[in-house]
Amino acid sequence: MASYAKDPRCTAMAEALVPLLRRNCPEGAGGFGGSYQVNLDDEEAVGLGGVELIRAAMRKAARQLGWKVTTMGMIGTRHGTMVVVQDVREVPEEHQVVITDAMNDRMRAALHKVWGEPGPAPVQRGSVALMTQEFRAAVATGSA
Repeated sequence: MASYAKDPRCTAMAEALVPLLRRNCPEGAGGFGGSYQVNLDDEEAVGLGGVELIRAAMRKAARQLGWKVTTMGMIGTRHGTMVVVQDVREVPEEHQVVITDAMNDRMRAALHKVWGEPGPAPVQRGSVALMTQEFRAAVATGSA
């Protein structure tokens, strides 16, 4: 597998991603518990350098924030190309409640949608659709 660490496209994409990843951490969690997912059209992902370059950029950006990461990239899913990065560091006890509450909020919003409950869905910070839009804007700005 090719290394993208020094690829200028990877570096530029990583620089654009750092603030997005930082902002997606639960508020008050000390930078722990972050994750980021984008769903792109397969052709769009190829145009950006491919799934492996995007994964490498996400990894590089996350490591700049001190995250210990796991990443995933899949092409040709029903959502197109999916690329995910997640902070897997052990969360210090003082941030556990905030991380647990954020996870419960995400789960509540997902269940509300799946069950088709009436009324507005609970506020969901960092939906995949929003992350994908932010990613596209940041990458477009970074390559302009």
